[in-house]
Amino acid sequence: MKKILIIQTAFIGDVILATGLIESLHKAYPDAKIDFLLRRGNESLFKEHPFLNKVIVWEKQSGKIKSLLNIIKTLRRDNYDLLINLQRFFSSGLISWFARAQEKRGFDKNPFSFSYHLKLKHEIGKGHETERNFALLKGLDSVSYAKPKLYPTPADFEKTKGLKTKTYVCMAPASVWFTKQLPLAKWVELIKSISEDKKIFLIGAPSDSQLCNEIALLAEHSGVENLCGKLSLTASAALMKDAEMNYVNDSAPLHLASAVNAPVTAFFCSTVPSFGFGPLSDIAIIKQVSHLDCRPCGLHGYRQCPRGDFRCGYKMEV
Repeated sequence: MKKILIIQTAFIGDVILATGLIESLHKAYPDAKIDFLLRRGNESLFKEHPFLNKVIVWEKQSGKIKSLLNIIKTLRRDNYDLLINLQRFFSSGLISWFARAQEKRGFDKNPFSFSYHLKLKHEIGKGHETERNFALLKGLDSVSYAKPKLYPTPADFEKTKGLKTKTYVCMAPASVWFTKQLPLAKWVELIKSISEDKKIFLIGAPSDSQLCNEIALLAEHSGVENLCGKLSLTASAALMKDAEMNYVNDSAPLHLASAVNAPVTAFFCSTVPSFGFGPLSDIAIIKQVSHLDCRPCGLHGYRQCPRGDFRCGYKMEV
């Protein structure tokens, strides 16, 4: 095996969960060149990654079609021994169809799965997502399961070094989906339960800053610091790695914690861990409200609670 391509053009969490494949394939084929195709915005996860030969970036938001055609043209010039497409939708299937590879593998839900040499069912509720991904390596010599792993750079650790002067916890209160996000009042309650002699770092994207400012204001805790938009993804992971605990929703920061084996408490509101996206850290706590007849209400969450009361969030014990 000399050259391998992994395709995962979904969101941050999905890319992180695919990193275990890089670990396993590199261990089995240490001399192979491993390329990774992802969407613009996620490439920073792999800055200075020790086992990747090349990161191919798809401009999915602007100039989507032009970028897609350029990628297809590029991949037609390469000859891969193995192509693994983890994404289940049209565009990634089109890319994999045109790409030159001795063997192509992916999930049968992809419209271009007819071109795969191995295609498997992707069944939510059967195992962890990482296990579903690893099933695509079936039959390859010396390949074994590996957890997701990221490699924060020395610069990431240097950037966060000054924040680690005392015991601290990290909290990532925001989520793209309202019903995946623990209510603001619950974050305030959680912060109030933490000793004043500890630091509390609120982390997230720049767009999460307003929410975190409001949480910090209401919590009235002297140790709270809002870092939203101030740290890269890998710098956030470097900070989470040494935290006493990381409190997260069912969202990307959960998988950041898993990828650096950081202690994590994950709040599952409208979704459930049995979907296969739970934490993988050695120290992992799952908090959820059981025995609700309306839960789960969907795979990805909603902009608002379908029932209007958001009991899975407001009844959460923090």
